[in-house]
Amino acid sequence: MPRRKDLPDGLDPRVGEFVTRLRRIVDDSGASLAALAEGTGYGKASWERYLDGRLLAPKGAVVALAEATGTDPVPLVTLWELAERAWSSSALRHDGATEAVLLSRARTMTAPAPGPGRPARRPMVFLAGALGALAVTAGAFLLTDGGPAGSGRTAAATPVPSAGPARGLPPGVLCAGPGCTGRDPEETGCGGEHVTTARSVTVGAALLEVRYSDTCGAAWGRLVGAVRGDTVRVTVGRVRQTGGIDDAGETIAYTPMVAVREPGEMRACAELASGQRGCA
Repeated sequence: MPRRKDLPDGLDPRVGEFVTRLRRIVDDSGASLAALAEGTGYGKASWERYLDGRLLAPKGAVVALAEATGTDPVPLVTLWELAERAWSSSALRHDGATEAVLLSRARTMTAPAPGPGRPARRPMVFLAGALGALAVTAGAFLLTDGGPAGSGRTAAATPVPSAGPARGLPPGVLCAGPGCTGRDPEETGCGGEHVTTARSVTVGAALLEVRYSDTCGAAWGRLVGAVRGDTVRVTVGRVRQTGGIDDAGETIAYTPMVAVREPGEMRACAELASGQRGCA
């Protein structure tokens, strides 16, 4: 049984109970992170973050884990729903605290100077820009767990929008449309129950898939049965995203998402380390 890291300080007890249950299921199954990735379709790096309590597993990952390990999904999903509410509430409290700090700074910046004379005010355009920049930074910190996260794949240097979760989306889904471009489909909740395979083609020993989420209005490419050196690329107009295998134990490569109205707008291509190529 692997030695687990301590859960983060300040983690809500409902989230802690859920993560502990995930750990127990994984440990009892004896599955490695590579086996989890292959059995659920969610990457090794993502499972590492889920089991460390640094990122709440999306519902799709929870259901996939239950299916892969023969676990009853009903109580596990119930725990997830409680954890998801707690996780969302924690994020809202963090946002509220950040906003309070920003407003306090704003009042300080616009407060009248002591003694006679005109009040010392900053230009409002500058203030609005500063608040906006700080808010975006805070939102990006929450979504990325405070720093870069390895995902077992490489991606092209395409600018990634820092949009937060859109209103009206299902629980656990963090983006829609253009806000999804360049983002990880697993970590934004666009996979699992919210995704279908629109097209697929065999390339050598691997299966190239066009994955489409109507909920998120986005698509991405996935290569199943891949080995190190295999790459998958998707293109929509001038937008391109690329993914590949970095770790020897990985067998699934996928790209970041691209916003589309329908999956037919996107072209996915694979190039294998063996030199074989194919597109879907």
